[in-house]
Amino acid sequence: MEKLKPDTSYHIFNHANGFENVFSEDDNFRYFLEKYRVHISPIAETYAYCLMPNHFHLVVRIRKREVIEKLILSNNFSKNNLSKVLNFGKVDGKEIDREKVETNEVIEKFLSKQFANLFSCYTQSFNKVYNRMGSLFIKNFKRDVILDKAHFLNTIMYTHRNPVHHGFCKEYSDWGYCSYFEVVDGKSTIVEVEKLIKTFGGKIEFINLHKKYLGKFHQSLELEV
Repeated sequence: MEKLKPDTSYHIFNHANGFENVFSEDDNFRYFLEKYRVHISPIAETYAYCLMPNHFHLVVRIRKREVIEKLILSNNFSKNNLSKVLNFGKVDGKEIDREKVETNEVIEKFLSKQFANLFSCYTQSFNKVYNRMGSLFIKNFKRDVILDKAHFLNTIMYTHRNPVHHGFCKEYSDWGYCSYFEVVDGKSTIVEVEKLIKTFGGKIEFINLHKKYLGKFHQSLELEV
């Protein structure tokens, strides 16, 4: 299993643990994104997401190492001390073990724990609402390192096209639980819209490349028939 590392881009996806859905109604999708902002936005920039009834896809870039280190240190103290914690050294008479925080193992565990907290928090709420018990997601979420710009662009378009791929809809416009239209509208509380548009070479290019990508998929289906 690929370990999460700072300043690295990933395609992250997870599936229901079994045959039931992880998202059953609109409130589920909204609640997941709300908790995503709490647990994941502090540690990663998000460039795409797509939530479907039984699984989801994310394209993220883990923030720089120094940002992650500060977050780890801040967890040891109250919010009132957060501004002090941003500087290594003594805080309220306590010595901060910078060497321990900087080890790869600590950082990797912290990053994985943030995702685990997201899944656990969502599962607890879901189980309470629907009177169920047990895990909801597969324990070890999958992640692939994104190697270069071409890989990044294809992963973004694959993520947005996924509902079509799985037969939930036929066009981007038919699925509301992904970041495609947030990017087109230029407004999102989760996605790094400006950076994403710049990487694609502009909004028009973003739209056109997505249309071509979807068109190739429809053509492949026609050939199979």
